This record gives sequence, structure tokens and C-alpha cells, in this order.
Amino acid sequence: MSKMIVPENYKAYLNLIETEVAIKMIKDTFERRLAEQLRLTRVSAPLFLLKNTGLNDNLSGNEKPVSFKSFELNHDDEIEIIHSLAKWKRDALHRYGFERHTGLYTDMNAIRKDEELDNIHSMYVDQWDWEMVISSKDRHLEYFKAIVSKIYNALLDVEFLMIRHYPQLGESILPDEIYFITSQELEDRYPALTSKERERAITKEQKAVCILQIGDRLNSGEKHDGRAPDYDDWSLNGDILVYNTQLDDALEISSMGIRVDDKALKEQLEKAGENERLTLPYHQNVIHNILPLSIGGGIGQSRLCMFFLRKAHIGEVQASLWDEETIRLCAEHDIHLL
Repeated sequence: MSKMIVPENYKAYLNLIETEVAIKMIKDTFERRLAEQLRLTRVSAPLFLLKNTGLNDNLSGNEKPVSFKSFELNHDDEIEIIHSLAKWKRDALHRYGFERHTGLYTDMNAIRKDEELDNIHSMYVDQWDWEMVISSKDRHLEYFKAIVSKIYNALLDVEFLMIRHYPQLGESILPDEIYFITSQELEDRYPALTSKERERAITKEQKAVCILQIGDRLNSGEKHDGRAPDYDDWSLNGDILVYNTQLDDALEISSMGIRVDDKALKEQLEKAGENERLTLPYHQNVIHNILPLSIGGGIGQSRLCMFFLRKAHIGEVQASLWDEETIRLCAEHDIHLL
């Protein structure tokens, strides 16, 4: 059964051709601004990785990657379609030899077969993955917040550009500055709400929010959200959310963090009960300080386009597959899927 929401009296501001032109404008502009803000160089990225390298991300730990085997490789080597590139990027920083406070970005395309389809979730994921070398002195929350603010400046530039080119989109939604709050502070503010309800409440109030420190258990004993234990440092990470006026809800557009050092990696794997990962090549490289310290994240391309073009469904800005109920509802309410 479709979990799609149909906004009342929804009508797209741009037709199909205008939408495609605008998508390219958003992607070209944001990609350029992001690279300028963070001193990033574009690199090529893989679509699949060998499972035994430990480089594929486990996300919340519940998702199963699409996998296959190749007759040209060792028949025991399982190949996985990537979930994201958080660990691969850090390894790439080492292989490319990036200097401190420079880094890389790439187009990441993934298949998440276990995704529950709705207005903002698709089996097809497209995002910019980026990673930057830092020093041990940068591993603190104020540095993380400064990087978030630079990314937010790029978002402000794109929103200004889109409204100038397409005035029918209406007034800007984003405030001049993003609002920071920890996941514990958010729970303390809205103790009776679920984590997703808390996200909606704070984002509707502030319009653009970075929720900090996600992954560990809160005072209630619950986690704000799942986070793999072996890439973000749970005390130095966060999600960027903006207010989606069409859906009257929070829209997560980025998950990012300062990556684990050897100490944080061991502590978080112990908490997650996954110490067996410590033997994998990637994890050994973190423990022995072969990989550089880094900060990085993913920024959803289709979700950004949804937000800036005031779209109600992610299928209006990307080509994917949808269940019959979603296709029917979209056809009935003039929501044009690509």
C-alpha cells in the first residue's frame, strides 16, 4: 500500500520541460558552490564494491545491499551495489594524497531495495558525496558547525537563483542562518513526541535546522535515529533538514559528520556489538592511522530539487520505479512522474 501524501490543491509551478531545465540549473549551481566553499575536487566513484573490503556503508544496519558475483572475479568474492560512499571517500583521500582542508566530491548513485516508498523515498538514490581532510585540532563541534554553515551558504545561493529565474515559486523559505540543536536538546524540548515528530516541529519553527549528535542513545534510552558505528563520530555529526511547505514536514537533505578516529571507532563498535568489523581492511587502516582524519557527508540531489522547485513527490525530479497505487494517485492529482 502506498504511503504517499497528496497535498491539498497541489499544482506544480513548472511543467515537465521547465522542470528538467531547472533540475540541471540546481545541480550545476550547487555543485559549483559546494566545491568553492569547501575547496573540493570532483573525482570518479564506483557503483559497486567488494563486500570483504568493508568499504560499503551499513547505514542504519537494517538495509540489505543488492549483491551479485562476477564470473571474471574470484567466485567467492561477493560484489555489492553501494549504499553510500562514506568509507570509500576517506580511503580515496588517502590514495589521492589530498592535503589538509582540501578534499573531493562525487556523484553517488545507489539502489536501496528495502526502502519504503513515499513522497521523499525512492529505491534510486542520487546524492553528492564529499569528503575533506582535517587535522586532530579540527575534531570538535564548533568546526563541524562551521562546515555546515558553509554548505548552508551554498543552499542560500541556489534558492536566490531559482526564485530569480522562476518567480512563480514564491518567496524564499530559508532563513539567513541555519539553526543548531543537539538530538538530546531536541528530546528535552519535545519529550512527548517521537523523533520524527520532533524533527517536524523544530523544522517548521526554524525552517532550516542541523540536528547534532545522532547515533548514540538519548536519556530516554532511545536513539534519535540509526547511524552506522564505523564512519561518523556520533558526538560530532548531524543532519541538515529544511521545511517542506508542500508536505508540511521536515525534509532531510544531508547527513554528515566528522569521521571516527581509532578511539571512537572502537567505542562505537563495542556499543553496537559489532567488534568483528575491526578485522576488515578499512577498519584496520583507521586503527593504525593510515587513513587521514576527515569530515564528509552526502547531500541528496533529488531532495534538493524537490525543495527548491516546491515539488510534492520525489518522482517529479527523478526517474525511478513506483508501485501501482502511487502511479494512480499521481495521475489523478496531476503529479507528473518523470
